[in-house]
Amino acid sequence: MNPDHTSNAAAELDEADELRHFRERFLIPKAADGSESIYFTGNSLGLQPKSTRSYIEAELDDWARLAVEGHLHAAHPWLPYHEFLTEKMARVVGAKPIETVVMNSLTVNLHLMLVSFYRPDGERRKIIIEKGAFASDRYAIESQMKFHGQRPNDGDLIELEPREGEATLRTADIVEAIERACDELALVLLGGVNYYTGQAFDMEAITRAGHGVGSVVGFDLAHAAGNLELRLHEWDVDFAVWCSYKYLNAGPGGIAGVFVHERHARDFTLPRFAGWWGHDKETRFLMGPDFVPLAGAEGWQISNPPIFQMAALRASLDIFDEAGMDRLRKKSERLTGYLESLLSGIENERISVITPSAPADRGCQLSIRVKDADKGLFDAITERGVVADWREPDVIRVAPVPLYNSFEDVRRFAEILESCLKI
Repeated sequence: MNPDHTSNAAAELDEADELRHFRERFLIPKAADGSESIYFTGNSLGLQPKSTRSYIEAELDDWARLAVEGHLHAAHPWLPYHEFLTEKMARVVGAKPIETVVMNSLTVNLHLMLVSFYRPDGERRKIIIEKGAFASDRYAIESQMKFHGQRPNDGDLIELEPREGEATLRTADIVEAIERACDELALVLLGGVNYYTGQAFDMEAITRAGHGVGSVVGFDLAHAAGNLELRLHEWDVDFAVWCSYKYLNAGPGGIAGVFVHERHARDFTLPRFAGWWGHDKETRFLMGPDFVPLAGAEGWQISNPPIFQMAALRASLDIFDEAGMDRLRKKSERLTGYLESLLSGIENERISVITPSAPADRGCQLSIRVKDADKGLFDAITERGVVADWREPDVIRVAPVPLYNSFEDVRRFAEILESCLKI
């Protein structure tokens, strides 16, 4: 037996893990036998922090006690509540506070960003996306193009796909496609991490290439925020959107986030869909007829926010701020690397990993392709207490999350997977 496969080896890795105590701050679902499940689906829905209940109950108590006065006199007043999240969220995505706001849901935010940043003009009207992008992104892009009177299927929508025989995109091929589109390119919109393959894109290189041909560059960070160590401001990204219910543990349908680079902060000529919460705070309640947008990402707000959702996100962001994305990313690389090493030791032609092997090219997710799209393997590991994710047509996605997963989780998963492959 490979020594790395033993429970002693995993225990030693866990003992050396300076972040191991954070696991105790999350509620881990139970398997059928009453033991803790192996929860590897934080890339779909993050676990609930134990503190979430008290954060939400505090707002319920203030509502009961203060009613409307809670907007000004709650322990965390509701009127500026989103501001309590701004700096911590900015640190998660590598942004300045003025560049960050928590609001709405992901695809709603994407539409709002496209209103401002997709501005087809003459020949410059094409959009580059990845073929196999998360479906909602494609729906949003297509609908925006049709809104502008374009026909996506006539060549204005450029979909990047891997080379024949490969599962993931090469950065050089992405850059080449951007340079080839050149003066016809209006927008590059890619995921920070592809939801299916787990590939993390070189956002800095892509942004540089897009700006080099005069294009706007944006990212959907649904699978990157809280997973990768991001530097959106430094990379000069124009805009980004993300959800908070995956790695950010804000609960089902949790409120989402937006990044707008500081250089756009006071460009009030950008078209936008307006609402009163994006209006200048000093005059917002005068209810004047003219919209005066706030500077920065806040100026894209439309409605006052859902406080209970924000309370849930605040509970998780407090944990992230304590742990630090730099430390979480270092553990993630070790944890995912350990999983990869165990999987490579399983000799069975029924499975293969399609996620890139280089740590810089992936987050914590590994996508395991199953030969002949045999979902029976997924069902078998599920019966044995593994909470993973099947994505059609043939992939099991597993994501050991550094905040609450352990090296022992990884070892047990590999052991279960290997035994199920022998059935």
